[in-house]
Amino acid sequence: MLPTRLEIIPTRDIVPAVLAHVPAGTTLTVTCLPHHGINRTLEAAAALAGHGYTVVPHLAARLVASRGELARILRICTASGITEVFAIGGDGAAPAGPYPSSEALVRDLAELGGGTLKIGVAGYPEGHPSISGPQLLESLLAKQELASHVVTQMCFAATAIAGYMDGLRNEGVLLPVWAGVAGSVPRAKLLQLAAKIGVGSSLRFIAGKGELGRKLLGGSRYQPAQLVAELETQPLPPAGIHLYSFNNLDPQLRQQAAASRR
Repeated sequence: MLPTRLEIIPTRDIVPAVLAHVPAGTTLTVTCLPHHGINRTLEAAAALAGHGYTVVPHLAARLVASRGELARILRICTASGITEVFAIGGDGAAPAGPYPSSEALVRDLAELGGGTLKIGVAGYPEGHPSISGPQLLESLLAKQELASHVVTQMCFAATAIAGYMDGLRNEGVLLPVWAGVAGSVPRAKLLQLAAKIGVGSSLRFIAGKGELGRKLLGGSRYQPAQLVAELETQPLPPAGIHLYSFNNLDPQLRQQAAASRR
């Protein structure tokens, strides 16, 4: 079984929800959204790290106001025993400081972290709504000497993820790739999210797979088990599964994360 991480959103009630439903020792990544801000991410990450979870806070470049603030963020991480972060550009309309992209952020993270900090970066199997394919590749090539791994945007077709991984290797990006997979989520919400972030191609792919497509997208909820099984049997599977939980910490997600740690 591939190792699995759960991505959570730092809502006000997320810490008690995790404590109630997710085994200690599970690796959790904590999102960083414009309407929450970095401090909410850090508060949740520090609290969960204190309860025995391995925590990876997301750091959105456009929300960091200065290099000094970045140093403060890393001091909080160090004090909490956090040794890994995930660097993204973020959705802010304009940068709050000197980091318009994750590339600039990664360089300062690596320097301020003294070479001991693991840094994950984002990958896009189906492209990015506002960044061209050549730009995405150029950025990954520039970051890979400082980064530890790539986490993909959620995708719904194992072949698309495998093809993306092959493409990266052919272009010289040799970082381990964690496959971003949607967890159990209401079908209507999933379709809305897919349209927003530009992952419709793989949804259309599975929708056209007859009985399997109806099984995956039919009913009221999407379930990731079939996609995870297909990823596990690829000739070169991903390094692990990055499960977008949408804060739905149901038993299936908990069991998968717990089993992957054995």
